[in-house]
Amino acid sequence: MKEEEIVEVLRKENAEFRKLTEEHRGLEELLEKIDRKRFLTPEEEVERKKIKKQKLLKKDKMAALIVGFKKGRVN
Repeated sequence: MKEEEIVEVLRKENAEFRKLTEEHRGLEELLEKIDRKRFLTPEEEVERKKIKKQKLLKKDKMAALIVGFKKGRVN
């Protein structure tokens, strides 16, 4: 099973994965909004870094769920 297929299955069947996906997408939209600004204040720079860290954490959790799914399917 390809990773894209696994992602689709997890989106449909796993509430945690679905929530992480939605949160990740929301953080991506916030980041895009901040990045459209020509200049950022120091506070905006800090916020941007926080958002990037949160987004990465969500992505790491999704990757762990994908790995867990793969291990479960092999056994």
